Amino acid sequence: EKVSDSKDERTGLPIYSLYGETRRPKAEQLKDLDALVFDIQDIGARFYTYISTLGYVMEEAAKLKLPVFVLDRPNPIGGTDVEGAIADADKLSFTAYHTIPVRHGMTIGELARLFNGERKINCDLRVVEMQGWRRTMWFDQTNLTWVNPSPNMRSLTEATLYPGIGLLETTNLSVGRGTDTPFEVVGAPYLDGQKLAAALNKRNLTGVRFVPVRFTPRASVFKDQECGGINIIITDRAQFKPVLTGIEIATALRKLYPAEWKVDGYLRLLVNAETLSRLKRGAAPKTIADSWDNAAFDEFRRARERAVLYK
Repeated sequence: EKVSDSKDERTGLPIYSLYGETRRPKAEQLKDLDALVFDIQDIGARFYTYISTLGYVMEEAAKLKLPVFVLDRPNPIGGTDVEGAIADADKLSFTAYHTIPVRHGMTIGELARLFNGERKINCDLRVVEMQGWRRTMWFDQTNLTWVNPSPNMRSLTEATLYPGIGLLETTNLSVGRGTDTPFEVVGAPYLDGQKLAAALNKRNLTGVRFVPVRFTPRASVFKDQECGGINIIITDRAQFKPVLTGIEIATALRKLYPAEWKVDGYLRLLVNAETLSRLKRGAAPKTIADSWDNAAFDEFRRARERAVLYK
């Protein structure tokens, strides 16, 4: 949902939304500032758009030679695992700001450094580094309190599932928005949860199992319609591969519901035409995942290595 401009009740200062009619700060909004401070919690997925807002803010600040201070925060799903296809360079948008994989394994400050260097933004960037954070840490190992970074991102479990399950929500599926467990369930009125769960559990995927479920979203896709589907349960988060799991679900849907499930919407957040093409041709999920390790991925690895700040 779009957020409108408003006014701070206590100070009377204007609050300019970057998630409404405009997604970039305007020059007149920045003209009297000494600096911009970016202090927003990301969750580690390319299409979670706070990182796009960061890029747009840096671009506009660079035009005015305005310093940008990024107060770094943990990547809640860890800083070691990187997974998923690199976004196609000709399809970049608000949900894919740069050619990075779906799960990037970077902090917001590290991404700012990568964007600034790789996109030649030339922003006067100052990253205020964290103390005590290590790349292997999950959010529940930081002693910090979870505060929902957006209304439907309510737990570390949901953040961990999001890089794979979130990809599916641009197709004709409910991913649990309008329920108490967004991104923990996937369903639709045309799905048989028993059949889908059985097909996926037969795949013996590491770190995850699937339970049949019925749910009725109170909002969003299939509002007030009963959906059959699956509950995705992480059994070992260190072994769990969210993006591959999403591809496995997509593959099962293609086989079980070739007429009902509309696969083409998958490209909107996947942003990789080759992956969609392989999926439509019936390639095995592991073959699809192996195809992600290519020259573009190597280029990202090198850029990431230059940008990282923590061990």
